[in-house]
Amino acid sequence: MTSDKSIVVQASACTTWRRLKPALQGAAALAGVVFALASSVSAADGQVLANLRKEHPRLYVLDADLPRVRELVRTDALAREWHEKLTAQAVKMLDEPPVQRVLKGPRLLGESRSALKRIGTLTGLYRLDGDKRFADRAVKEMLAVAQFADWNPSHFLDVAEMTNAMAIGYDWLHAYMSDEQRGIVRKAIVEKGLKPGLDGFEKGAWWTKAKHNWSQVCNGGLTAGALAVADEEPEIAAKLIPLCREAIRPAMNAFAPDGGCAEGPGYWDYATTYAVYYLSALQTGLGTDFGIGRSEGFDLAGFFHIHSCGPVGKTFNYADAGSGIGATEQLFWMARAYQQPAYAAWERAKRPRDLGILHLLWFDGSGDEKTIRAMPKDACFRGVNVAFFRSGWLDPEALFLGFKGGDNKANHSHLDLGTFVLDALGQRWAVDLGGDDYNLPGYFGKDRWTYYRLRTEGHNTLVIDGENQATDGKAPIVAFRSADALAYAVADMSSGYRTAATSVLRGVALHDRSIVLVQDEVKAGKPVEVVWQMHTPAKVAIDGTTATLSLGGKTLTARLLSPAGAKFDTASANPPPPQGQQPDVSKLLVRLPDKTADVRIAVLLSIDANKKSPALRPLAQWVSQAK
Repeated sequence: MTSDKSIVVQASACTTWRRLKPALQGAAALAGVVFALASSVSAADGQVLANLRKEHPRLYVLDADLPRVRELVRTDALAREWHEKLTAQAVKMLDEPPVQRVLKGPRLLGESRSALKRIGTLTGLYRLDGDKRFADRAVKEMLAVAQFADWNPSHFLDVAEMTNAMAIGYDWLHAYMSDEQRGIVRKAIVEKGLKPGLDGFEKGAWWTKAKHNWSQVCNGGLTAGALAVADEEPEIAAKLIPLCREAIRPAMNAFAPDGGCAEGPGYWDYATTYAVYYLSALQTGLGTDFGIGRSEGFDLAGFFHIHSCGPVGKTFNYADAGSGIGATEQLFWMARAYQQPAYAAWERAKRPRDLGILHLLWFDGSGDEKTIRAMPKDACFRGVNVAFFRSGWLDPEALFLGFKGGDNKANHSHLDLGTFVLDALGQRWAVDLGGDDYNLPGYFGKDRWTYYRLRTEGHNTLVIDGENQATDGKAPIVAFRSADALAYAVADMSSGYRTAATSVLRGVALHDRSIVLVQDEVKAGKPVEVVWQMHTPAKVAIDGTTATLSLGGKTLTARLLSPAGAKFDTASANPPPPQGQQPDVSKLLVRLPDKTADVRIAVLLSIDANKKSPALRPLAQWVSQAK
């Protein structure tokens, strides 16, 4: 019997997140999609607005909620601190010029997000404190956005986020604005947000069928806009709300069974932010979320975020994700909706710098440090085949290991089956380089797998015969165990290397919560070249089968336990410009003396150079003993 410091949800197969084509091919396919969308919306949906809240505000935060928030600002030290910081942000915004229609590459997304941040902060604080300066500045922002020629429908995320921004301003300042101002903003929401959205559904735009973050963002933003103007524009609102409801279901179902996200922690944040916008808007605007809030796994999604955060303030940033731990105000809403005080306690404990207005308006004081410390130290999210291990919570010096099997076809994925990150002694020793510049030529097209950060060679995994993993490769986690003395996971990566090898297994183990063993077993039909690699910002000194890594005044020791004759080496991690450069990162490699058809590579990573190495066991035993 293990100590069972773990969360494990079994699933018969990985959730598949497919990258969708930008447009359907052929008129027959288009007609089929339009018919499918139309048939999914029942006649009863003509009454979808029957329970529309008549008064404004009706989005996200009702006036009845504000006394609670004012009392928190008066009595809770953290709420008061956040109120002061948000007020300082709002004061700074007063003198900033409104956003402009300036694209970065094909995107207006930066401007949409700036508008959302400003309008939300300014209008929220006006509602809370009554400072008319903030309301006037928010109106100025909205009127400027309303004058844009369009909100860039060719990249529909831009439209969705701008629609959400304008919906918040229109709804929250409905009584403050003049009739003329309301008319201008309402017309912009309809003409530049809702009509392009409806057009997308009618023409079968690819994003209407997305099963990843695009779905939550596009459908969430459009639904907010529709609800904001539903009393004045009921016809288009009554059409869009049911369409968005049916379109978002597959993306919400992708959280099944356990709340993991194949797109990585960064896109988990984006998807859940707009999922919560969507659910909250329906609940405050219509009094129902049509049961979508009960989508399998979504109630557990907060745990995926929490477990993905390492003690050094970085996430396990696989796929196109940055490593920063951003603000996740949606956790407050989820804490109340799903009775998970750990979500609220975590968001408060991490003290996010990039506060949003909903941190204050949704503030939740449930849970505390004891709640966090009581959480399992290890977790395996079977839906996406990612596992996390740590030596403790709320300790910046703790050891943390993130390990990924996964699916190379997942949206925003890299060819990185088997990759890992490692934190210890307040440093990140094994790093994931994250995504590169989205504006690189062909980044989301034919050139994607030519870029270093996305290729197998750009990750902490095996490279066999110098080739990428298969772009449709999968690596299920076939074993997971959690106990204080020994915690581990094993991934079967054979699918990713099937052109070069018959079997490729990787196991990662945490022994006594203090040392990490990475063990690989490769079998091939003929001798192949196998290279083990780990990207690190540390300075590396090699002495035979020992490598000493130095970083931030701390030391980590890597010992090569198997095979005989292998040696450590280092290599640059810098590809040619214009690809992203990382001059402070190098690769620690294990090179074998010859090509081989059957090999076990075992590397021990320890903060104690004198720690005794564990006995090596075949990975088949790891698997059998985990059951």
